[in-house]
Amino acid sequence: MDLLPDSSRLRSDSTSSSASQSSRSKTVLRQRLSQLMTCVEDMSSDDEAGEEVSRTLDEAFQLCGRLLPTDAFRLHMVTWNVATAEPSEDVASLLQLNDQPPIDLYVIGLQEVIATPVRFISDLMAEDSWSHLFMDTLGPEGFVKVTSVRMQGLLLLVFAKMMHLPFIRNIQTTYTRTGIFGYWGNKGAVSVRFSFYGHMVCFVNCHLAAHMHNALQRVDEFEYILETQDFDIFDTPRVLDHKVVFWFGDLNFRIEDHGLHFVRSSINGGRLNLLWSKDQLLMMKKKEPFLQEFEEGPLNFKPTYKFDRKAETYDTRTSIVALPLTMYRPRPLQRCSTTLLFLLTSLFWGGVCFWLGAWYRELNPPSGKKRKPAWTDRILWRIKPKTLPSDEDDEDDEKASTSTDNGQDEYPIMVTQNTYTSVMSYGVSDHKPVIGNFTLELRKYFDTQLVHVAPVGEWSADQNALLTYTVQEDFMSSTWDWIGLYKIGFKNASDYETFVWVRENELPEVNEVIEKPVDKDEIPLLSGEYVLGYYSTNLNSIVGLSDTFQILESKRAAMEGLVPKDVNGIN
Repeated sequence: MDLLPDSSRLRSDSTSSSASQSSRSKTVLRQRLSQLMTCVEDMSSDDEAGEEVSRTLDEAFQLCGRLLPTDAFRLHMVTWNVATAEPSEDVASLLQLNDQPPIDLYVIGLQEVIATPVRFISDLMAEDSWSHLFMDTLGPEGFVKVTSVRMQGLLLLVFAKMMHLPFIRNIQTTYTRTGIFGYWGNKGAVSVRFSFYGHMVCFVNCHLAAHMHNALQRVDEFEYILETQDFDIFDTPRVLDHKVVFWFGDLNFRIEDHGLHFVRSSINGGRLNLLWSKDQLLMMKKKEPFLQEFEEGPLNFKPTYKFDRKAETYDTRTSIVALPLTMYRPRPLQRCSTTLLFLLTSLFWGGVCFWLGAWYRELNPPSGKKRKPAWTDRILWRIKPKTLPSDEDDEDDEKASTSTDNGQDEYPIMVTQNTYTSVMSYGVSDHKPVIGNFTLELRKYFDTQLVHVAPVGEWSADQNALLTYTVQEDFMSSTWDWIGLYKIGFKNASDYETFVWVRENELPEVNEVIEKPVDKDEIPLLSGEYVLGYYSTNLNSIVGLSDTFQILESKRAAMEGLVPKDVNGIN
C-alpha cells in the first residue's frame, strides 16, 4: 500500500479486499432498493403488495447489516529490539494504559531478549524478566496473559481483558529458525494464532537478516516463514489461511543509496518523505506480489535504528571489531612459541562463544563510519483476500445474493490503524520501540461461553465450598480440564489460588449441571474479589468465567490478626 502522509488512520476489511466484490454487493443493494421503489409505485390496497414491500425492505436491511460489523475492539501492538538489555522500570507510556477508548488486546513482540545459556534455562523454569514486567504492569489493569512463545531472543506475548478470555480459543504457537541455514534461532520468527470471537487471527514476530546488502535475503526469509510455519488446525494450517495476519518485528530493512549526511539532515529537517523511496521494504513491495498483500501505515516517525543508548541521538560511535579471537593475547616473548596455542585457543573460544549464544550483534571492520538510521522495526497487517467468483457464478447468484454469501461476507472484519509511531523516551536499547494501535470491527460468530461456571452460596475458609459448571456447547472437553479460583488481577491461567479437576470418570453432557466441592483449607483466609475459570487443555484457554464474587474473611484471619497483602498489584 502506498504511504499516505496526510492520514494516520488506514482501514482494510474482509468485505472490501476485492474491489469487484464490493462493487457487486453495492449493485445487489441498488437492485433491492429499485425493486422497493417499483413496489411502492405499484402498491395498491391489496395485502400482496404490502407483503412484497415488507419483504424487499427486509432483504435490503439484511444486506446492509452484513456489510457493517457491529462490535469494535482495540488492539495495541508493540515491537522492540531490546538489544539484550534488562527491562526498564516503567512501560506505562509504551502501553498507553490510559488510552480512550480502552484497549482490549495487547500483543508485544521483543527481539534480542538476553539468551545466554544459563539465563535461557532459568527463563524456561520461570518467566523471563520482560514477561514479568509486562504481567506486573498489565495485571492490575485487568489484563491476563493469554499465551506466550519464545525462541532464544525472540519473545511474543499476548494479553487480553479478562472478559474476552472465554472467546479466545484454539490457541497455538510455533516458531521458525532462519539463522545459520535454519539451524540457529538468533534469527527467525515466533507465531501465535487463535480464534477471537470466531475470527481466525495470527501474529508473527520476526527478526530477519541484518546488514544493508541482505535485502533479498530478508525477503526470502519472509516468504520462507510464511510457507513453512504450520498449525494443527484443519481450516487454518498456514499463516496466510487466517482472516487477519499481523507481521511485525525487527525486519532489518535499511535505507539505500542516500548517504549518512543526507539521511540525518532529512530527519532533522522533518523531511522524512525524502527517504521513503529508498526504504528497502517499500522498494521490495513493488516487486514482490506476496508483499503487496500486506499493508502498512505511513512512516511519519523517525527511523528507529540506530541510537546511542540512554539517548535520543543517532549513533555517534565508530564501528569496531570485537571478535572472540582477541580473548587470548600472548606476551611478546612468548609469541613464537605459542602461535599454535594461540590459534587453537582462539578457535576454541570462538566456537564456544558462537554456539553458546555469546555472539556479537553486528561486526564490521573499523571504518570510522557511523551507522545510518533506518526503519528496521515495522508493523504490517494483511486481510485475507476473497476468492473471486466466475462470470457464470455471478449470473446465477444475482437473484439470490443475500442468501448465498459465505461466512466471510456474513461475518466481516475491518482493521483500522489509529496510531503508528515510535516512542523515543526509551533508551535501554539502540532501537526505539514502535507501537501500532488498531480498531478491529467485527461481527461475532458467537457470544456465549462454552462452559458456565458459578459459585454456590457464600465462600469463606470456615467451611467447605461448592461450585457448579455446565457445558453449554459441545466441544473437545477432557478429564484433564480444571476449574481454577482466581483473584481479580490474576496474571495468567496458572496464577490460581487453588483448583479442582473436572469429572474424573466420564465427561458431562451438554446442559448437565455438575457440582464440585472445594476444600475449606484451599480457600483464602482473607476477603477479596475472585472469579472461577474453566480451563480447557485441548483449546489451551479459559473457556468459561464466572461473575465476580466475594470471599468473606475467615474467623481464623480475624483471630490471628492477618492483614491483606498486595496480591497481583491489588490490595
